[in-house]
Amino acid sequence: MTKQGKFITLEGVEGVGKTSNLAFVAARLRAAGVTVVETREPGGTALGEALRALLLGHKHDGMAEDAELLLMFAARAEHLARVIRPALERGDWVLCDRFTEATYAYQGGGRGVERQRIEALENWVQGDLRPDLTILLDLSVEQGLARAGQRSAPDRFEKEHAAFFHAVRNDYLRQAEARPDQFRIIDAEPTLARVQASIAVVLDDFLGSARQ
Repeated sequence: MTKQGKFITLEGVEGVGKTSNLAFVAARLRAAGVTVVETREPGGTALGEALRALLLGHKHDGMAEDAELLLMFAARAEHLARVIRPALERGDWVLCDRFTEATYAYQGGGRGVERQRIEALENWVQGDLRPDLTILLDLSVEQGLARAGQRSAPDRFEKEHAAFFHAVRNDYLRQAEARPDQFRIIDAEPTLARVQASIAVVLDDFLGSARQ
């Protein structure tokens, strides 16, 4: 694939404020003259949203780890074919709420699935496509779960125990340390205005580099 647009993802544990900050990132990019396609994972397509309902709902509590992992990548394959790759080829920028980095964190870190198995699926489904920028909103597990509990009833993942989310957060941080060119860590503890001011610095720097 000849990729002309840029691919930006937002990541983080529950309660970090991805929804609010995704809207902020999209607005700032559009203000800079960028055509933005907003999407999410799992989801982003009719098939992806149907799989999202299976993955996040409680009808299949206790789903086998391999089934969960494969459903994530099935949704991702459709997402890439129908939304992400066409947008990037047009020269649009794609802004996605979670991507494969979440699979490493949740299914790898949280569930304990071997990294090599996730890598094999990543390479098969994505080829060489990776995000150009991943904004990792970082927050303590306790604060994140407290915030998430105030917004809605917990989904299948949000009902996991605290140790699961500590493993997820730690995996995210390991990914960020291993790939500093891709990841930017944002402290999600302060007020929304302060968090977005930090995100704005990252975006302005990225926009400047993209236009050179």
